[in-house]
Amino acid sequence: MLTVEKTSIPDLLILKPNIFEDSRGYFFESFNAKLFDDFAITSNFVQDNESFSKYGVIRGLHYQLSPYSQTKLVRVVYGKILDIALDIRRNSPTFGRYVALEISAENKAQFYIPKGFAHGFSVLSDSAIVCYKCDAYYSKEAERGIRFNDPGLKIDWGIPDGSMVVSEKDLKLPFFSEADINFNYGSIT
Repeated sequence: MLTVEKTSIPDLLILKPNIFEDSRGYFFESFNAKLFDDFAITSNFVQDNESFSKYGVIRGLHYQLSPYSQTKLVRVVYGKILDIALDIRRNSPTFGRYVALEISAENKAQFYIPKGFAHGFSVLSDSAIVCYKCDAYYSKEAERGIRFNDPGLKIDWGIPDGSMVVSEKDLKLPFFSEADINFNYGSIT
């Protein structure tokens, strides 16, 4: 069984698996194509990624230009993160808005992020292991990003300024208004 909840941006979904617990521990299906089909989630995932990060790390906001754009299914297997999905689909009624979702090994929630969204997360626990499925392969040439601390976006990453750890690469990303974006609402490939 799978529960699917809509967010304030309808295309972003929170997936909650049915968890079976007993004295030995727990079991759940982290992915089941048939259940996804039942909810009209038709992504054909082709790549799994995993990252380990320490407290205060902020990764993102990342995306790949179309036609190399990626749908992602994000989950946490250890620790806790604040996951961010920013709508970068021009002409979308929610263009420039984002959804923040706390995902942890404890709540076992998953965040379904379709093409046309920039993605990032901050680590709220001592450390975290984040796993995510992608429906397209990584393309270095199509890789783009938006600066995590863009004052126009006003994203609260849940990390105090003095504790933020951001890569040099992410610190050089452009602000949202200057980002290279080629997504149009309703016609994303």
